[in-house]
Amino acid sequence: MTRPAVATAHSSIPPGPARRRTGGAAVWAALAIVYVVWGSTYLGIRVVVETMPPFLSAGFRFTVAGLALGALLAWRRGPAVLKVTRAQLASTAVVGALLLLGGNGLVVLAETSVPSGLAALLIAVVPAWVVLLRTAFGERPGAGAYLGVLLGLGGLAVLTLPGLSGEVRIGGVLTVIAATVMWSAGSFTSSRIPMPSNAFTASAYEMVFGGLGCLLVGLVRGEHLGLDVTAFSARSWTALGYLVLFGSLLAFTAYAWLLQTAPLSLVATYAYVNPVVAVLLGALVLNEALTWPILLGGAVVVAGVCLIVSTERRA
Repeated sequence: MTRPAVATAHSSIPPGPARRRTGGAAVWAALAIVYVVWGSTYLGIRVVVETMPPFLSAGFRFTVAGLALGALLAWRRGPAVLKVTRAQLASTAVVGALLLLGGNGLVVLAETSVPSGLAALLIAVVPAWVVLLRTAFGERPGAGAYLGVLLGLGGLAVLTLPGLSGEVRIGGVLTVIAATVMWSAGSFTSSRIPMPSNAFTASAYEMVFGGLGCLLVGLVRGEHLGLDVTAFSARSWTALGYLVLFGSLLAFTAYAWLLQTAPLSLVATYAYVNPVVAVLLGALVLNEALTWPILLGGAVVVAGVCLIVSTERRA
């Protein structure tokens, strides 16, 4: 859950324009970027918050990434590409707040006490919440999707055991779960309110609004009081730069390109590959423990997500 309006990707894969069925090295290279880079952002966040305040660092990340994306769009396609109506601007503010402030911001806060791999697995349950939201609004995703929801929520219950047993702070686990609800609400809402037709333009505005929201929350929480920038480690600065350039710009660009060129059934596989990448990186780089609740709960959650995604692409 560490991505810009990519965020919609944690729900059902959004429809894109007519896709050219492109294959070969380009598609697999872009898919590898989405797999590895998005999966690694959980590790990046964990490293950032080692020495940096959560909401201020997240606010810096998204504001800088949003402004950079907007500048790149204006340079490549002309300033007119950033023109939106008031309704569309308000919509990007709402979605940006839900996805990046409520979703990503809470994840960053939670990772001050929750291992990155566990956070990624908890976040993977987002498609289950989206299915429930769709049901509440009169849609009927199908029996396979509901079975996936049951698996996902069952896995979520198992994943909360480290918090209940005291292995991690239960407050951090509950914070991640709250983030998944916010992320799901943002993903669901984004397809039902007037948004800019250009996905990159929408993402730029969402990142700026979400980033400014994170900065405001950080100031309200007093994260700036006694802040010593010289105490930020080179390791945290490197991770923050990685999140801005690779997590928020490169990976989203690759994802948007894939939506236009590759089969959705292939693009959708990121939803259950990312958590696996995050868990492996957390164990290899940060020596995060792979306990039985994480392994079992993670396997159940990933199975549920696989079922939801496969049901969606057959619909």
